[in-house]
Amino acid sequence: MRLIIERGALLKALSHVTSVVERRNTIPILSNVLLEAADGTLKLMATDLDIAVVESAGADVASPGATTLAAHTFYDIVRKLPDGVQIELSLGPDEGRLSLSSGQAHFALQVLPPNDFPNLSVSDMSHAFDIPVADLKRLIEKTRFAISTEETRYYLNGIYLHAIADDDGADALRAVATDGHRLAQVEAPLPEGAAGMPGIIIPRKTVFELHKLIEGAEEAVHVELSASTIRFVAGHVVLTSKLIDGTFPDYARVIPQANDKVLNVSNADFSHAVDRVSTLSSDKGRAVKLNLGDGKLVLSVNNPDSGSATEELPVQYDSDAIEIGFNARYLLDISGQLESDTMQVMLSDPGSPTMVKDDADATALYVLMPMRV
Repeated sequence: MRLIIERGALLKALSHVTSVVERRNTIPILSNVLLEAADGTLKLMATDLDIAVVESAGADVASPGATTLAAHTFYDIVRKLPDGVQIELSLGPDEGRLSLSSGQAHFALQVLPPNDFPNLSVSDMSHAFDIPVADLKRLIEKTRFAISTEETRYYLNGIYLHAIADDDGADALRAVATDGHRLAQVEAPLPEGAAGMPGIIIPRKTVFELHKLIEGAEEAVHVELSASTIRFVAGHVVLTSKLIDGTFPDYARVIPQANDKVLNVSNADFSHAVDRVSTLSSDKGRAVKLNLGDGKLVLSVNNPDSGSATEELPVQYDSDAIEIGFNARYLLDISGQLESDTMQVMLSDPGSPTMVKDDADATALYVLMPMRV
């Protein structure tokens, strides 16, 4: 194998594929990136056996071939080379090392046989569709903060993606995430070809890798899926992932239907006030108390170890007075998702779930469980 490739093109491809490689691996080949050179293209692939990312970059291929080498070491070398330089990669038929040269810099890198590199098996895909990048990013960004990190409830460790008929009878693609304390739900128009798709749970790591891959994308993302596997194609990048094998809970049961106490408050003022008073909250609970009544909201924190704080905000609220507590971090997470200048909070009582809506996005809603304070 022998080729020449521009440093910028190689670095971009490497940054995408290397991010799925775990720093510590008990299986040496999983620390490596697979390089395949042929027909003017260098294809790079990395996997952790649950996710596989493949990206192609144009190269001047003098001699085709394949090999694998340590992904993070390779990435660090390319990253530290000057911008705009050409990189030559060469591997002799009997060599156990890959030669990397650029200008006066020369490296000899240990390799492992490409035949040892695992191939993430893919079952027959039952559905395929194209989704606009903006819609996919929105589904991810507005729900990923609520993904659970509790490994015992593994079925909550991802985003639940499924097709639904919304309240107006129109079909939609809905994303839901919850950790048992908060829930985020958002919808996008159902792409052609997605009707009848199985409800799937996309793992947390896949969600975050996908978001990085589509960050600069402009074209629609092609999606293929089955009950056990999903594949995303964005430009020259292909991400294939196993899905979480579990049943997502009936989340509709926790979405309140009769919360009749409605609070409207400036989203910016509210988030800044929560951030300020929570400075004194305990690291464990991060509890903030909300006292509502007479057109005003009083936020307060009382921590025996550090002191107390209060802040008053003018609000639109004309229901019965209520005192309720929330985790400050969860309030700020939801506030950060809202596009509207006004946060609409719908409450029932201090022990029942509270719902937050976004005036600027009717398809998004958030549910938050209160805390005892």
